[in-house]
This record gives sequence, C-alpha cells and structure tokens, in this order.
Amino acid sequence: MALPDTQIKTPFEVDYPINASPKILFPYLATAGGLAQWFCDDVRYVDGGRLNFVWDRENHYAEVGLQRLNRSVRYVFLGPERSPEDDPSYLEFTLHSSQVTDEVYLHVVDYSASHSAEQRELWDGLAAKLREQVGG
Repeated sequence: MALPDTQIKTPFEVDYPINASPKILFPYLATAGGLAQWFCDDVRYVDGGRLNFVWDRENHYAEVGLQRLNRSVRYVFLGPERSPEDDPSYLEFTLHSSQVTDEVYLHVVDYSASHSAEQRELWDGLAAKLREQVGG
C-alpha cells in the first residue's frame, strides 16, 4: 500500500525596507496589475475573484484569504482542479511602519513545501524589483 504524498510545509519569513508609503505600495501587493509588474510573469482574475498567477507558463490558482486595506493581503493557493486543500500553501504580504524611523517594511510569509537554498535570493530579487517599481 502506498502512503499519500505528504510534503511538510513551513513558513519562510523575511522583512524588506521599502521607501514608499503604504497607500502607494499596497496596490502592488493586492491587485493583479500591480503583482504582474514585479512578482510573476502575469496575474489574471478568474472564476469569481480567484487569481491565476503565471510563472514560466504554469498556472497557479489562488483566492484572497485575508485583506486589510493598505496593511496586508494573503493569497491562499488552490490544489488540483482549483479546489481548496486541507493545509494550503499561502503567501502573505504585510506592511509595517516604524514610528521611530518612519520607514515602511514589507513582511513576507511564504508558507509552502518548496523551500530551497536559493529562496532568500529569490525574495531579495523580487523585493529589489518592487523597489524599482515604486521608486523606493
């Protein structure tokens, strides 16, 4: 008897200073057009508010699981046949402001089973691309 394919998911968390106000930055985190400018090859709205994230011509479907205007957004990825999973992978972006330095930080939580040694480099590159887009 074959055991089910179980992948242990863990959160990868990282913070990046971004020189832009939350009002300017948030649309880059919470809209298909904004995400497509820095995060992946393309993002499209499909099926009643779901999103299709495209990387290397592969589709990855997600739902918005939680959103707080100008503060945070969580994308919960769907399984095969675009169905919810018991322990879904998710991606969460949260904006924090330092009251002391007045800097804005992007906190990223990547909860998935696909962690690799290059994951920090990948996120560093994505954050640099986001900074270029927002001018910060």
